[in-house]
Amino acid sequence: MSDTARPIASVIVPAHDEERSIGRLLQGLTTAAGEQGLEVIVVPNGCTDATAARAAAFPHVQVIEIPESSKLLAMRGGSAVATVFPRVYVDADVEIDAESVLGLVDALRSGTVHACGPSRHYALDGVSRLARWYYDVWQELPQAREGLFGRGVIALSEEGHRRFEGAAEAMADDLLLSELFSPEERRVVETASVVVYPARTLPALLRRRVRVRTGNAQADAGRWRSASARTRPATLIGVVRRRPSLALKMPVFVGVAVLSSYRARRAVRHGDFTSWLRDESSRT
Repeated sequence: MSDTARPIASVIVPAHDEERSIGRLLQGLTTAAGEQGLEVIVVPNGCTDATAARAAAFPHVQVIEIPESSKLLAMRGGSAVATVFPRVYVDADVEIDAESVLGLVDALRSGTVHACGPSRHYALDGVSRLARWYYDVWQELPQAREGLFGRGVIALSEEGHRRFEGAAEAMADDLLLSELFSPEERRVVETASVVVYPARTLPALLRRRVRVRTGNAQADAGRWRSASARTRPATLIGVVRRRPSLALKMPVFVGVAVLSSYRARRAVRHGDFTSWLRDESSRT
């Protein structure tokens, strides 16, 4: 893209202390970003490491630092300086390339789809057996297959972005973004792909799931999580009927779900929907 050409989409990357992981995202994202017309904005927020310097070393990247440690403020701060729609929000700890981003942008051009995400692929090297079994089951849940959460990437049309701007702050921001749209208004674009780095150990997985359970409780209190986004016993039975090989792995999934729900009770009881239980195992 020339210096005077108008970009076709803005990519906004909130990043909190992601010095170790942001390079693997920007390496693929910025290789052809300029030529493909992508405006890439990285927003380090409340960082105590060299995230900003690491991001600034890549071509076609604009770095906007904010002092507060807040993903929502980083998303809105990046959007405030973005110049075009669609807006593509990308977590700093995943991998997606420019071609896949363009696939998401194309999906929004119909005018009826206002939010979309890529197909999800887990980087399972180094992930413990029990953690891997959990993800084997989770990926088969209908809501995990059809919803836009848990992908680390979501693209919004201008109309979709207006809904996001009017939404309340939520701990489960990706769930909120998915639930703002009807099934007809959102889409998983199978030709676009994101690599997600899961928790590598069972303790790290539990830490992540406590955060998710806390966010889900906030969503339930606000009454904006739909029934289709919930996991019920009938959901798990359906998964095993469809994939009988998962029956032996199901106790791990259920055990993690029960224990994480129990551990989340303290945060929910105290109304703590801001403490971010971060998993460091996936960032090594």
